[in-house]
Amino acid sequence: MSQIPRHPLTQTEAETLARACCLRQGASLAVADALTAATLAAERRGLPALGFAHLLDYLDGFRQGRIDPTAEPLLTRPAPALIQSDARRGIAQLGFDRAFKDLCTTANDFGLVLFAQRDAFTGGELGYYTRRLGREGLVALAFTNGPPLLAPQGSSRALYSTNPLAFAAQAADGRLLAIDQACSSTAFVNLLRAAETDAPIPEGWALDAAGQPTRNARDAVRGTLLAFGGARGANIALMVEVLAAGLTGAHWSLDAGDFRQGSRSPGAGLLVVAIAPRLLDDRFPQRLGAQLTRLAELGVHLPGITRPAEQLSDAVIELPADLYERLCALA
Repeated sequence: MSQIPRHPLTQTEAETLARACCLRQGASLAVADALTAATLAAERRGLPALGFAHLLDYLDGFRQGRIDPTAEPLLTRPAPALIQSDARRGIAQLGFDRAFKDLCTTANDFGLVLFAQRDAFTGGELGYYTRRLGREGLVALAFTNGPPLLAPQGSSRALYSTNPLAFAAQAADGRLLAIDQACSSTAFVNLLRAAETDAPIPEGWALDAAGQPTRNARDAVRGTLLAFGGARGANIALMVEVLAAGLTGAHWSLDAGDFRQGSRSPGAGLLVVAIAPRLLDDRFPQRLGAQLTRLAELGVHLPGITRPAEQLSDAVIELPADLYERLCALA
């Protein structure tokens, strides 16, 4: 099998390229900086489908009008421990960035804080939000929705988004437990990747446009994803839908615009909860670390475990050559 040509970039080169792409498509500097940071974070985590490849969706969204490239989120405080953000058809990351310091301070003052955002483009890598709070010593949960991509049991039509949820908590030794998963049997980006290479997909991942089970990725992209675990996974997707869209005032997935085409914003919601564990148990970081070690010794896979030293600022990012050329043309 021939190897795909790749183009290496230093962190500085990657940052310059991402920012230039955003600015060239009309983004404000604040939007460009927020999106660049999220893109590089996904690449460093080994999630290229949510890194530069996904940046293309944002750039196309700027051009087609799905995203307001200069939108400044409106932040309000309906209650002392609640921060509300209206993204105003902009990116989801900027509202969170604007509220981040306040979220950390409020969580430590009150024991917990809630961030509720509406009317945004899809949020990208959901774990990006919880990991940042986890690194501040907080225990974080996040929920988001988007356009309909998932058919619950009993339906052949997409009614929910993949509706991911994320969690993060840091141990005393710096290990960060990070969970980020969709309610669908697989992430939509995995279907897109399989469709590009015409690779077969496992049974139980998706239905085709006629509502029939399929192992053809291209048919699946035109059809709908299935929830993991049947009705149980669909129940969790519905719970996430109520938290991410219902509580925030965002669009229900059925009413959300397509993130890949058209000029309508998905109007997605994002709900983040941050808890200060020291106010409940000042030994939580030590106890978590001991438990993680015990589980690892028993052979348990611990999702997302990283240490601060592993977040290398000088790591090289390798992009497929064709993706690099597309980005250079846009920049």
